[in-house]
Amino acid sequence: MKSGRRVAALGLLAGIVYVFQTGAQETQRTARPSDQDEQQTGGTMRPVIRGAHAAVSSMKPEATRAAENILRAGGNAFDAAVAGQAVLALVDPASNGIGSDAEILIYDAKTKQPYSINAEAPAPKLATIEWYNQNNGGKIPTNDGLLSGSIPGTVDAWYILLDRWGTMSFEKVLEQAIDTAENGFALPANLARSLASSKLAKYPTSKKVYQSKRYTEGELFKNPDLARTLRKLVEAEKQNTSKGRHAALKAARDRFYKGDIAQTMAKFSEENGGLFRYEDFANYTAKVETPVSTDYRGYRVYKNMSNTQGPAELILLNMLEGYDLRAMGHNSAEYIHTTAEALKLAFADREKFLGDMDFVKIPFEGLLSKQYAAERRKLIDPNHASLELRPGNPEKFMKGSQAALFQDPIINLDGNGSHDGDTSYIAIIDSNRNMIGFMPSLHSGWGTGVVMADLGFIFNCRGDYYSLVPGEANALAPGKRPRSTLATTLIMKDGQPYGLMGSPGADDQLMRTVQTLLNMVDFGMNVQQAIEAPRWSTRSFPASPFPHTMYPGDLGVESRIGEKVQQALIAKGHKLRVNGPWSMSEMAVIVIDPKTGVLHAGADPRNDAYAWAW
Repeated sequence: MKSGRRVAALGLLAGIVYVFQTGAQETQRTARPSDQDEQQTGGTMRPVIRGAHAAVSSMKPEATRAAENILRAGGNAFDAAVAGQAVLALVDPASNGIGSDAEILIYDAKTKQPYSINAEAPAPKLATIEWYNQNNGGKIPTNDGLLSGSIPGTVDAWYILLDRWGTMSFEKVLEQAIDTAENGFALPANLARSLASSKLAKYPTSKKVYQSKRYTEGELFKNPDLARTLRKLVEAEKQNTSKGRHAALKAARDRFYKGDIAQTMAKFSEENGGLFRYEDFANYTAKVETPVSTDYRGYRVYKNMSNTQGPAELILLNMLEGYDLRAMGHNSAEYIHTTAEALKLAFADREKFLGDMDFVKIPFEGLLSKQYAAERRKLIDPNHASLELRPGNPEKFMKGSQAALFQDPIINLDGNGSHDGDTSYIAIIDSNRNMIGFMPSLHSGWGTGVVMADLGFIFNCRGDYYSLVPGEANALAPGKRPRSTLATTLIMKDGQPYGLMGSPGADDQLMRTVQTLLNMVDFGMNVQQAIEAPRWSTRSFPASPFPHTMYPGDLGVESRIGEKVQQALIAKGHKLRVNGPWSMSEMAVIVIDPKTGVLHAGADPRNDAYAWAW
């Protein structure tokens, strides 16, 4: 990008941020919400952003702007998603990058069908339960080092999006990311502090990229190594342009997984104690799948199907549909207790049944049946919090039994398995009403912590999600993908595209998306009110990261949920944690008004998320 264009773009971005901020302040000072809005949450910290043409909401304003630029240049939602996530990888580097795995949901306006892209990564061929037992004390390192790592899936996801649904080249969609990497972006305070991470300090290649100096808020941060890696993709594409667009895109993709980039990653892994070898990268492919769905009060909710916790949200919604949640009162003790208890049951099924469908046959027919939900609902005691993990028997509601394929998960009450994690998100709806929710992740802050050689990026650490108990649905095996927490949401209504929502944050993701959806569907909130409403969370199920610790009866609430409700929850047996008033982030939402076609976009004030529509 020419320097003048770059200054203009940065100036416009600053203007957008100012409009967002001042608009939110003006809303707080002067706007009079409708009676219904006031009954729900009153005014909001940020306004709903509305537009008739297109909308973007992501975890960082720079990524939102990058996607908007592509849309305004004539690209579609899928082109914009690649451009936006490529920038997101640079400006939100502790949470995602080109070393990320990803789960993606799309709605293709041309075929009028939803699709899922599974860009999770299989375990290296050398990674076995026996290897970790014999060489690492029967443990998987938690979010630190190459032994917790997982093959990047993001670049292959870029290729699939551009090749199957997009219209632009790698050169065009990576232009802004390369410019950002070479010329830098201004550091927000939280990222400036995070760059001093002790995890990064352990690894020389990481120190070179991220700790060449001590950064402060507002300084420019550059990553020229990553710029060179991205330019290699563009170079491969240009060298193959004469063969046609498909061949050119594939050449860029193959340079990452089969060319000199893959060779560099494999050599570095072997020299530094990792289990990745060249064949692991060369054989990798992301997968296009059919998402699973359920109907909740007239809304068709879609989730990614394989090796993700996403289907647990559908199991949960089926149970909650049997209650009059609105009559309970928003964030009343009865409401929070009921939804949390239902979630525990859904997550017990997550532990027993959900995994990589190349290795386990998930009994979706039973798990997603309304009859199964009715049976599970009977286990919820309105007066007492459960302290157990209680997976169900969905095979009773299927034509054929699946019981022999699954064993009950072993519960670990020891260790300090974390339910937290770091992920990012970008949602886009374009003028044709193509929709994409793209959730890339390093899983935990700075992933493995290891920058791969001189390539400028870090691998995700999703490998610490495997179980080392043979026979469990998520047990480690060579070539098997770990069950991810990534779970973007796509929604249809009356056969038409309705919206997208996503929440970074490991095991907490489904709790935030469910609460946001219920706020909108059951309590009539607009997107921003639904995002900003006080939240709860629980850790009363096994954590996804090793050693998968469960904290029976745990329940956390933001302190904006009142003392009376807190005491009532304690009386029901919940082991209550009261967190800060705005501590349970993060959300981004876009919906289409079915009556007017106007787009409504919202972003969470708990973090740096920003929405834009026009």
